[in-house]
Amino acid sequence: MIVAATVAAAAGTAAAPLDLRAMWDFARPDVSEQRFRDRLATATPDEALILQTQIARTYGLRKRLDDSRALLQSLRPQLDGASAEARVRWQLEWGRTWASAVHDRETLPEADRETARTAFRAATDQARAAGLDALAVDALHMLPFTTADRAQDLVWNQEALALALASSQPDARRWEASLRNNIGITLNDLGRHAEALTMLQQALAALQQQAAPAGRQRIGHWMVANTLRRLGRIDEALAIQQRLEAENAADGTPDAYVFEELALLHRARGDTAQADAYDARAKMR
Repeated sequence: MIVAATVAAAAGTAAAPLDLRAMWDFARPDVSEQRFRDRLATATPDEALILQTQIARTYGLRKRLDDSRALLQSLRPQLDGASAEARVRWQLEWGRTWASAVHDRETLPEADRETARTAFRAATDQARAAGLDALAVDALHMLPFTTADRAQDLVWNQEALALALASSQPDARRWEASLRNNIGITLNDLGRHAEALTMLQQALAALQQQAAPAGRQRIGHWMVANTLRRLGRIDEALAIQQRLEAENAADGTPDAYVFEELALLHRARGDTAQADAYDARAKMR
């Protein structure tokens, strides 16, 4: 479970710099774990510390939270002599073991929320001081997982977006679409649908500018259409969802969430038969 750092001694060839983004496959954390373990063979001590924080994250994504915490605790004595990046990444992953997407935000104990908040705030402060904008944005965007207060979510995500947009670092700028999407979702939850629509349209534009994969862009279109429905703009929403249905069918990737929206839209138009048919398709996922 706990990995010992291995420093490359022989061969005389310097290892390539760490590229964690290239090593991550968030849909397959087990694959990512093996990549990080393989890279340990040629890592410097500081790189090994960073890699092990990412191994801890792969545990967390698989809900192996005790394993993740045990590994991070074993690394804690190394933090004093570590780089700013390693310290920030440790704080980020420690916080994620207490509050993240794998936790139930509504029932999370307050003690766990506070432990996570403390870690994410430390990561934010340390990353900003070191000029690690992308990691500061990451830490800020994690803070909403520590509360069930949607208005506070909005404050933290807006702070993260402002930092991303002000940064000249590509890795920080790359957060724009995700953050706008998160803000749009929160605005919808707060009943501020017109503001949400503007934010989600901007999120979609950012995805298109980044040439994001087609599947991710479709999610952006779905979010816009979902908000149009909430605003009562049924015909516009229907046109988008029907197009998404056709594109998904062409790719052989039917989407139950599209079917759910189509059911709601047809019901709003008074077409009960069509609505029932899409409800049935949605339940087949």
